[in-house]
This record gives sequence, C-alpha cells and structure tokens, in this order.
Amino acid sequence: MNTGLIIGGAVLLLVILMVVLYNSLIRKKNNSQEAWSGISVQMKRRYDLIPNLVNTVKGYAKHESELFEKVTKARTAAMGATSMKDHAKNENMLTGTLKSLFAVAENYPDLKANQNFMHLQEELTDTEDKLQAARRFYNNAVKSLNTAIESVPTNIVAGMFKFKKREFFELEEGEKEAAKKPVEAKF
Repeated sequence: MNTGLIIGGAVLLLVILMVVLYNSLIRKKNNSQEAWSGISVQMKRRYDLIPNLVNTVKGYAKHESELFEKVTKARTAAMGATSMKDHAKNENMLTGTLKSLFAVAENYPDLKANQNFMHLQEELTDTEDKLQAARRFYNNAVKSLNTAIESVPTNIVAGMFKFKKREFFELEEGEKEAAKKPVEAKF
C-alpha cells in the first residue's frame, strides 16, 4: 500500500510539473504572438503614412517617378510578406527606399519647409522608433520562448506538444547602423 501511495504521489507530482511547464510555454508563446501584433500595428501605421508622403514629395519632385515607383513596390512587397525572413527582407528594402526618398527631398528647399511634409516626416520617424521598440519586445519574447523550448525539463513538454521555435525579427547590418542615426537623418 505504501508503495502504491509513493508511486501515485510521484505520478501526481509529475503531472503537476507537466501542467506547470505546459502553461509556462503557452504564456511564452502568447507573449511572442502579442509582441508580433505590436510590430504589425506599427508596420501598418508606417504603410498608411507612405502614400501620403509620396504624394507630398510628388508635388515638388515630379521627375522622380522611378523613385516613387520603387517606394510603392517596396511598400507592396512589405505588406505582402508571409514569413519572418520575407518580412525582415522587405522591411529593410522599404527602409532603403524611404531613405532615398528623404535624400531626394533634401534637394527641394520648398518641400523641406512644407508643413505637411514635415508632419509626415515626424510621424514616420515616430513610427520607426515605435517599430524598433516593438522589434526589441518581440525578439525578447521569442528569446524567452526559444530558451524554454531548448531547456531541460521544459524541452520534454515542448517536444511532446510540438512547440516550435520562432524566428527573430532582425535588421540587416547596414540597417542597424541606419536605425542608430540621429533624428535629423530620419532613418
């Protein structure tokens, strides 16, 4: 009888441990999904600002149609990305075309003085800052989930319930440097 109680107690303890570990993994998975939604919100805000910015610049720099087309294509590609790798690649491409757009704007003093352009530029800079913060939050959540999936004893429960590691949302090396530039550079 004592052996049965000991075995029953050990099984109950094991079940409780598995439930606690499973719930921990669910929390981490949900945190990473919530963090991704924060990135999605900022990317949508960015996508919504871009057409207004392009239209404002078009009014001053009509002969830059090739650049406007590149910005539009980059925006469309970024909006249509399905994998984390595609999101990162397309977001980096979009950032590059926006930097080109701002570089062109530097050649038009009237445009730089335009209140609408200045407001859009500030909004986009603010969005970029929020996007950077959202990326950091997401990557921290993913790191926590991935570490739990790889660590003993959580890895056993993660394997049993098929938890998958998530990819980090990282900038390319050149974009990391661009993101560190002061606000005047805008990207």
